[in-house]
Amino acid sequence: MESTYSTGKRDFGTAILDRSDRIDHLVSLVGKHLENSWDAEGAQLARICHYALVPGGKLFRPLLLLESAGAVGADVEQVVPAAAGAEAGHVASLIHDDIIDGDAMRRGRPSVHAAYGRDDAIVAGDALIFYLFAALGECGERGVPDERVARAMTAVAAAGIDLCRGQSMEAELCEGYVCDVPSYLEMIRLKTSALFRAACASGAILGGGPPEWCTALASYGELLGSAFQIHDDLLAYTSDGDAMGKAVTSDIANQRLTLPFLLARELGGEAVSAELDRQLRGTGDPAARLAAVSALVREAGGVDAAADAARGYAVRATEVLEVLPSTPSKETLSYFAQATVNRCG
Repeated sequence: MESTYSTGKRDFGTAILDRSDRIDHLVSLVGKHLENSWDAEGAQLARICHYALVPGGKLFRPLLLLESAGAVGADVEQVVPAAAGAEAGHVASLIHDDIIDGDAMRRGRPSVHAAYGRDDAIVAGDALIFYLFAALGECGERGVPDERVARAMTAVAAAGIDLCRGQSMEAELCEGYVCDVPSYLEMIRLKTSALFRAACASGAILGGGPPEWCTALASYGELLGSAFQIHDDLLAYTSDGDAMGKAVTSDIANQRLTLPFLLARELGGEAVSAELDRQLRGTGDPAARLAAVSALVREAGGVDAAADAARGYAVRATEVLEVLPSTPSKETLSYFAQATVNRCG
């Protein structure tokens, strides 16, 4: 039976289509592993986890892990379980985020808590986090030395704690209405970039890369993660709900501070800043408030400035890879950074 994940070319930008065969092969390996781990016809917990994971999103974090292992010269099939675990950890964070934010849609269909209820969704998210560590351990059964598995677990656990710190920091920034760009950038470094960093670092560690290469790939992941989060910030101003996979008004409804908004406040002057604050913190129709905020953010230059910031992170991500030898995996990682620039164009 063909894997649900064997879906053809992935949506990372136009030029990546040239690498579709390689990407599709890696995606299929990870997808099959996930499908074999969670039975759609099994017990309630397995069914919920299967629903959360299949069909998948871009499987970007698993791809980063596999290509990071490839970039240090490893056999990527040895670390497929870890790649599947990376997706599970990411999906777990989405399940919990949707509960916190009250988002009823994810990837174009009901979110897990909307489909199965809050309590079962929390348990499923917890299960996927534990699965992440079990999957790392499974790499040992494929020949990865125990010392590498232990180091990878340490890197992933540290990233998980950073993610939680970032989630808490975001709540503090929003509750206190802290409109400070450096604080925001630190928050996304923790909340979003941590899992990108973990995927790249653990792939390099499991693959046996020397410390300098592992450090470079961890830095690459962190920088790329920030670029991707800024791109996601831009979606509310550049895409519709179908493209986002959830309500386009989510950030407005949750009064969430994002980089285009913060930059528009800085660039637009006192009157624009005051009106942006009034709209974001208001209680009227979220769609109407989003329309008003979008117009102001665009006019003040917030969208362009945020896109420039994403490009800066993407360029730096490419630069830190220079220490690595030339391989197809390195080329793909470099392209992922370039694709982020294109997506923010």
